[in-house]
Amino acid sequence: MNRLFGNARPKGPAPNLTDSIANLDSRGDSVEKKIQKLDIELKRYSDQMKKMRDGPSKNMVKQKAMRVLKQKRQYENQLEGLRNQSFNMEQTNYTTQMLKDTKTSVDAMQTGLKEMKREYKKVNIDKIEDLQDDMADMMEEANEIQEIMGRQYGMPEIDDADLEAELDALGDEMLFDDDMSYLDEAAEAPTTIPGGSNKEDPSATQLDEFGLPALS
Repeated sequence: MNRLFGNARPKGPAPNLTDSIANLDSRGDSVEKKIQKLDIELKRYSDQMKKMRDGPSKNMVKQKAMRVLKQKRQYENQLEGLRNQSFNMEQTNYTTQMLKDTKTSVDAMQTGLKEMKREYKKVNIDKIEDLQDDMADMMEEANEIQEIMGRQYGMPEIDDADLEAELDALGDEMLFDDDMSYLDEAAEAPTTIPGGSNKEDPSATQLDEFGLPALS
């Protein structure tokens, strides 16, 4: 039976877009190289015709150039078709990969959501609120303890009116000291003229203890 119908060929791996795009690009590069060779040949024929006079020889070269130009146009059409196919397949490959990435992201988000729900079940909101209340109570008690520990013992009670009277008297005394400071400076000033005699001048004005002219 195998001799009549032959053995079934083993199936190879299914074609993928990446390999197909690489194959099209390779074919396009090959066609582009052929076009470049034809351009060189066309330039050579063009240079020959510029140097030749009209006649059978020039017409023959012209026919060769026309044939090469026709081949070039065919290759250019083939190259454009290959590039278009490659571009379309690249867009398809990009879209397919984007959909795969989107599915992966959605799966990851779903897994994360399940984990969040599982961990959320372990959290007791009432216990958290009780913990916050206990912490607030502890802070209030700590402040009360600090206030108690900062109390002063054995201090006599002082009337606020007495404190205000003492403060006013202290202010008047400080003001008087500031106003009479110039008298102290005048009393300490020298009464003799620099470079003169140390003997007292009988005509000099006598000052009293406040630095004012003494009355006779």
